[in-house]
Amino acid sequence: MIVKGLQDRNGKVEVYLQLLRSLACELERAMQAIAKNSLLEFDESVRRQETLSARITDLAMELKVSSQPVAHSAARYTSDGLMQQIRVASATLQTLNQQYGSLLQHSSRSVALMVSLFESFKGNLQEGTGSRSKYQTWSCQI
Repeated sequence: MIVKGLQDRNGKVEVYLQLLRSLACELERAMQAIAKNSLLEFDESVRRQETLSARITDLAMELKVSSQPVAHSAARYTSDGLMQQIRVASATLQTLNQQYGSLLQHSSRSVALMVSLFESFKGNLQEGTGSRSKYQTWSCQI
C-alpha cells in the first residue's frame, strides 16, 4: 500500500517536472515570437502558458495535500533525485521568467515611445511630467 502510494506520488512528481520544463519551453517560444514580431505565435504561447500554469498549480496542490513522511528510504532516494531535477527546472524557469518580464517591459516602453512618435507626427505633442522639457518628440534621420 505504501509502495503504491509512493509510486503514484513519484508519477505525479515526474508529471510536475515535465510541466515545469514545458512552461520553460513556452516562455522561450514567447520570447522568440516577440523577437520575430509574430503576434499569432505570441498569443498562442500565452494561452499555452496559462494552461500549463493552471495545471502546475493544481498538481502542486495535490502533491502538497498528499505529502506525508516517507517511511521507506529507497523510495525517498527516488523522490530526492526527482526533487533535485525540480529544483533545477524551477531555477531555470525563474531565470526565464525574469528575462521574459524584462522583455515585456522593454517592449511596452518601446510601443509607448512609438505611439508618442506617431502622435508627434500628427502634431499632438504631449507635455512631459517632472523637470524634463514640456515638449519632446523623437527625431529620425533617413
